Parts: sequence; C-alpha cells; structure tokens
Amino acid sequence: MALGASTSTSDERSHLTDELAAFRDRVREFVATSQATGVACPDFGTIMPPAYFESARSWQRHCFDAGFAGIDWPAEFGGQGLSPAHAQVWGDECARTGVASRMNFQGIVLAGPAIAKFGTDEQKARYLEATLRADIVWCQLFSEPDAGSDLASLATRADTVAPDSTSDGWEVTGQKVWSSTAQLAQHAILLARTDPDISGSRGISFFLLEMDSPGIEVRPIKQMTGDHEFCEVFLDNTPLPPASLLGPLHGGWQVATSVLADERAGAGAAGIALERRLAELGEAKLVDPVEVDRLMQLHGDGGALARLLARASGDPLLGPLTKLGLTELSAGLTTFAVDAHGPRGMLAGDDVDSFLYAPGMRVAGGTSEIQRNLIGERLLGLPREPKAR
Repeated sequence: MALGASTSTSDERSHLTDELAAFRDRVREFVATSQATGVACPDFGTIMPPAYFESARSWQRHCFDAGFAGIDWPAEFGGQGLSPAHAQVWGDECARTGVASRMNFQGIVLAGPAIAKFGTDEQKARYLEATLRADIVWCQLFSEPDAGSDLASLATRADTVAPDSTSDGWEVTGQKVWSSTAQLAQHAILLARTDPDISGSRGISFFLLEMDSPGIEVRPIKQMTGDHEFCEVFLDNTPLPPASLLGPLHGGWQVATSVLADERAGAGAAGIALERRLAELGEAKLVDPVEVDRLMQLHGDGGALARLLARASGDPLLGPLTKLGLTELSAGLTTFAVDAHGPRGMLAGDDVDSFLYAPGMRVAGGTSEIQRNLIGERLLGLPREPKAR
C-alpha cells in the first residue's frame, strides 16, 4: 500500500498576497539558480555539522550579497527590512527545495535579535551586519552540567575585576556544556552569575564573549553518529570587558527569556522537511497491516503538526507545542524508516544516522519534559510543577 503525502505546510500558506507571491517567485528563481551553479548549501537542520562550515559560510555570504539574508531584519542592521511573512516565505521555499535557510542558528535566531532588542548602538554596529554576513559565527553558552533544564541554578560566575566596580569589567569562571559548534564560533552569548548572594534567576547577567579570549578551552563531544556538533566549554578567569554586557547588570534573565522564546519559536519551516520525509516513506509498497497503521498514524500526526505550524507562525506561546511536536514526529519517522529496511536497517547510512541523532532533540533547545511543563502551565493553565526544596 502506498500513501500520499499529508497536507503540506506550504499548502496552508498558499494564499499569499500579490507582494508575497512576487517575492516567492524571486526566491524560487534565486534558489534554483544557486542550486544549478553549486552555490547552495544543503539543508542541515538547526545545528550545522562542522563538515558544512565552509560551504554554509559561502552560502550565507552569497545570500547576503543577493539580498536574501536577514529578510525581516531592519535595513540599518544589514537586513532587508521586510515583514516576518516575507521571512516565512524564504524559510518555506528553502525547506521545500532542501537548501539551508541560514548558516548559524545561534547567531541569526538567538544572538542577533537579542542584540537588536537590548544592545547599545556600538554593539549593534559591531555585531549585527557581521553576523548576517557570517563574518561572525556564534555559539550559545547557557547550559551547565548541573544546570540544563533548571537554567536558573547556573553556577558560572562573573566577578568584577575591581571590587564594587564594573568599570574594569569581569572575570568569568565556570563550565558550559552542549554548546553547538563552539569549536567553530568566534563569539558566544553567555549567561553568568554576577551577584552570588542572590539565587535563582535574579543576579544573572548576559554577556557577549569573544571565544579567543584567554582562559577558554573548548572540548568537542563525540556523538553516536560520529560527529562533533556539540562541545563542552571551560572558562578560567576569562576577561569580560565592560562593553561585553548585554542588557542590564543582574538583569540577564530578561534577555535570556527573550532568547529562549526565539529558540523555541524558531522551528519555522522544519515541518516542510518532515513532510518531504513523510512523502518519501509514503512511496513504500507496504503489505503488513501493522506497518500500514504505523505509517497512517505518522501521516495523521504530520498533517496535524503542519496545521499547527501554519497557525503558530513564530508565536512564542505556541513554541513549546511546535518544538515538542517536531521532536516526537522526527523520532517516529526515523524509527519507522530504519524498521522498514528490516535487517539492513542496522547498517550504516543516512536513515541510521537520523535514527541515532533524533533522541538528542528531546534534550536540545529545552527537554521534552520542560516543553510539556510549559504547555501545561502556560497554555492549559495547570498548576505549576512543585519545586524540590
């Protein structure tokens, strides 16, 4: 039995204004030409594997020069000054054709918007256009071995160089983990405790760190797939000049909350990539009714998720729901794809790599358990989960 693809996210967004339809046509022509000439970088998902670094950077710069980077960023920051709807069209078309919509998720989705919202004029001038051009690649130094899901309990400290004064900056000491592509980044967004006498989310500040600063050691972590996308980072009295502070001193949690909302809502066109995989699986000739039932369930889940993604459109309140849905559907698809190969499913290949990679997405970007808590508390209005005392 062969099954067709579920109703696609792109179909949900097919009713475009004349302006958006014209922009979509420009995007399609640009992407097609770029693919034909070998400039376009294949879609690698949210996190860039190190092997893609040079091709992804070249692609990002090519997009910038052609006017397709920072679609909805203000023109003064190097962007195009268009609407979020234009940015959605760009993301959808890239996903539909299987090319990367950006090089550096941490820079363009996380660091850039935070700097645009909370940064000084000097910080905006220094970082934003350079990030869009991929002259600066960012990583995220938030999670710690004992502060992952409970980020507010982080222990990394930034102590003032001169007591009772921040005019000389800070020195930061601590350990961060699960920092994507930290071995390739020139800069990082960093959370550190600047007031050790205050626990919880208060007393934390948000910094922009240069990764070649003294006292930084980056250790890549080998994954089941054999790749090294994630790292642990050690900081030992690493200097932070006054200009590295983003937002208010001791008020970094407000900045971090904004960043994490952008991260959860950044699923964007990921649903279209999943739809492509569903369509590929749907071409299989299945005779086992159990396998047919599994595939039909995946198609049903995919169709529901496609409609949710079309409705969410970057809404941070729906971010946990879309993130959880994408994670679970991806895990289901990779498991089905490996099972469909029978004994050959144990052999090395793209399906096995995807199968090994998928469980990690239940941790990355906020664990699935945390997403369920956010859905229960913020969307359904359930009582907050009790905290351990």
